[in-house]
Amino acid sequence: MSEAMLSKVRKLLAQAEDPACTPAESAAFMAKATELIARYGVDRALLAAREPATDPVGDRVVEVVAPYARDKAGLLAAVADPLRCRCVRRRQGSGFDMHLFGFASDLERVDLLFTSLLVQAAHGLAGAAVPAGEHPAAYRRTWLAGFAHVVAERLRTAEAGAVAESGAPSVALVLADRSDRVQRRLAEVYPRLRTAPRRRLAGSGFGPGAAAGRRADLGGTGVTGAGTPARGIGG
Repeated sequence: MSEAMLSKVRKLLAQAEDPACTPAESAAFMAKATELIARYGVDRALLAAREPATDPVGDRVVEVVAPYARDKAGLLAAVADPLRCRCVRRRQGSGFDMHLFGFASDLERVDLLFTSLLVQAAHGLAGAAVPAGEHPAAYRRTWLAGFAHVVAERLRTAEAGAVAESGAPSVALVLADRSDRVQRRLAEVYPRLRTAPRRRLAGSGFGPGAAAGRRADLGGTGVTGAGTPARGIGG
């Protein structure tokens, strides 16, 4: 992402985080930051359709570490999928290596958002009161599931809005082709990939986590490189 775009996003986030802002003003600033990142994805896709060398299909590995490694991996997948990236979860010790596939600009967006959301989730969990009698780990896992679910919905909405705003009649076809190319790349590397069974969670944190996901800032301010451990949520 260009420095000019990053500067705009950071400025909006600083305004959104200003204690003097009303909740409505803060939400508006955060929505604008999310909109800019989504618009950037569409712009890069249209440019790459004309000049493929500017945005090649690639992959990278993100290390997701304990505690709550599986839940962090779920958050990464919730960010990656709406941004037209795919990920494969591979067990690595007590954590996971998440092998991401996507176009360079989309992988960049995933890195940007995931890093920020991990920190926001850690802050949200730190302030969440576990109900009396409930196991803290069970509550936190469902909290993170709710957070990831809502984040994914918000990102899909932002992406759809950016497509509609572009006004380019070919954009849907361009994006569909990009998704197909990413899927083909993944299939080349993992021809016998299996889908993990649906996870069962016990805990009452989904609702509070979803509420935190609705408040989460999707503008992002940091970038994690390939192979960087995804930390930020303690036990």
